[in-house]
Amino acid sequence: MESRLPERDRPWVMRTYAGHSSAAATNALFRRNLTKGQTGLSVAFDLPTQTGYDPDHELAAGEVGRVGVPVAHLGDARALFDGIPLAEANTSMTINATAMWLLALYVVAADEQGAPTHALAGTTQNDIVKEYLSRGTYIFPPAPSLRLTTDTIAWTVANAPKWNPVNICSYHLQEAGATPVQEVGFALATAVAVLDAVRDSGQVPPERMGDVVQRVSFFVNAGVRFVEEMAKMRAFARLWDDLTRDRYGVTDAKQRRFRYGVQVNSLGLTEAQPENNIQRIVLEMLGVTLSRGARARAVQLPAWNEALGLPRPWDQQWSLRMQQVLAFESDLLEYPDLFDGSRVVEGLVDSIVDGARVELDKILDLGGVVAAVETGYLKSALVASLAERRRRLEEGTDVVVGVNRFTETEPSPLTASGAEAIEQVDPAVERSAADAVRAWRAGRDRSAVDNALTLLKEQAAGSENLMPVTLDCVRAGVTTGEWAGALREVFGEYRAPTGLSAAGALREDASLSSVRERVSRTARDLGTGRLRLLVGKPGLDGHSNGAEQIAVRARDAGFEVVYQGIRLTPGQIVAAAVEEDVDLVGLSVLSGSHLNAVPAVLDGLRAAGRADLPVVVGGIIPPADAAKLRDAGVARVFTPKDFALTGIMDELVTVVREANGLS
Repeated sequence: MESRLPERDRPWVMRTYAGHSSAAATNALFRRNLTKGQTGLSVAFDLPTQTGYDPDHELAAGEVGRVGVPVAHLGDARALFDGIPLAEANTSMTINATAMWLLALYVVAADEQGAPTHALAGTTQNDIVKEYLSRGTYIFPPAPSLRLTTDTIAWTVANAPKWNPVNICSYHLQEAGATPVQEVGFALATAVAVLDAVRDSGQVPPERMGDVVQRVSFFVNAGVRFVEEMAKMRAFARLWDDLTRDRYGVTDAKQRRFRYGVQVNSLGLTEAQPENNIQRIVLEMLGVTLSRGARARAVQLPAWNEALGLPRPWDQQWSLRMQQVLAFESDLLEYPDLFDGSRVVEGLVDSIVDGARVELDKILDLGGVVAAVETGYLKSALVASLAERRRRLEEGTDVVVGVNRFTETEPSPLTASGAEAIEQVDPAVERSAADAVRAWRAGRDRSAVDNALTLLKEQAAGSENLMPVTLDCVRAGVTTGEWAGALREVFGEYRAPTGLSAAGALREDASLSSVRERVSRTARDLGTGRLRLLVGKPGLDGHSNGAEQIAVRARDAGFEVVYQGIRLTPGQIVAAAVEEDVDLVGLSVLSGSHLNAVPAVLDGLRAAGRADLPVVVGGIIPPADAAKLRDAGVARVFTPKDFALTGIMDELVTVVREANGLS
């Protein structure tokens, strides 16, 4: 029997996730990447853009241009895609709460190029559910957020049939602790909520639900357990086919095809011995490419140094070359599926399918994924799973080379250049962006802006599809912050459950008992009932996994924990520290804004008369920045290499004792 395919498969779309500092600088990076053989764009937006703020807003301080590109208005969209023919491009945009807005900017920028809307190809992530659970860039409550998603889907089905309006994203669920079973089950529950909302909205005729289903794509995570990840993707494909046929009556097998893109596991990359990240990335890529029947349609790989900071263009090129070597040098694309008929693989797939069905049924019995978000069930499940994963890491049951085993190492030539081993964002970028958005506002027809925003609010209070009026807002010169601000007035804002209350306690061991005894003794020495720890997330950084795990372990160690969730101003953190009379403040910053956010909290504590209150910081913080924070008065700086949480708790007790003059 002929084992080769009659002709070699076409490779997947190859992307690198890119964006920083300014639209013009990111445009130059896009153009360089395209000349190197990248076949699709993947836009990273900064946190103010993701959460609906302009660069000159108070909450944007320190965050502009750090983890992506700031896009505040149509002028920025023009600059971002200047010279890139959008009629021919395939553009993925990692954007959720403001997805409708960014798509509208893209459509108008394309129209100005002469690119017809029906020709546009690409993806808006637009999966708000996982933002409540893991990534934290939500703005509005679940119901109006789901309406925005529904309106975007309905509009694209009618006007942009090549566009993927929603990208159900299990990527961040895995980062937040999800097992393969939870990742598949929770993601499918989100897909059901989205498809049910579109079906029930009446905006799409029943006979066109197949068109809706075929434009739904997924965005997944692939960890280093690549055999299990490959089986997960085969299970995903099987369940999606069953679900769309049985629940939505889609009879065309082509429309039911499971289509997904992937970014392999960035949070699995290590600061310690970062050269090991290269082989991790390659193995993770295999998990989503080896099985032809469940192969990714698009792949973007992180860079080896993402645990250190923002990758440089050369680092991104290295990751692109990994894809190209696999696709063009190896013989992978010459063969049918390598795993068809494998009893081992089928058994693993069956177990994931069965478990995911149980999870999906449980969520539907609770009333669906929105109800499961609002009750805290999903968040609690993820926090508990991540706590269990951390326990296995600390006990050494799960081995991470260079972190909890084989830690002896030669100096790495890759990091010998220090801060030059990562991209540096010039602080002047933020000032420039703030000045530019003020100049943009000054140059507009203010009455056209006011009229567009008034109509937006009127229609948001009703039931009309909001995409047409959003396009009118773009053309009138409305800014990102103004569009989101108008919807905030109508929809309100939302604070998602933290999931801490339902997370189970850690199994007792000698080290935890020792720390708990120190916590109790220190409280007695201070004459207080319990030591109180405030865990704070300043700024717009919504990656709360680390903060939540610190809070859970601190509670297990005997601290009383105050944790109010994400996206707090320095003033709110200071007020909570004073009102709650805490003994220690712990700040978590993963966006790179630590040199702005942390000194603001320190200054606030001094102004409040609590300069004596010790502050510790955790995050992706380069050594030079850590030294600056310590010079500013921070008691300790923890980075990803400090993986032993019980050891961190012990150090926190030491910090409290030192701050209070106890031996």
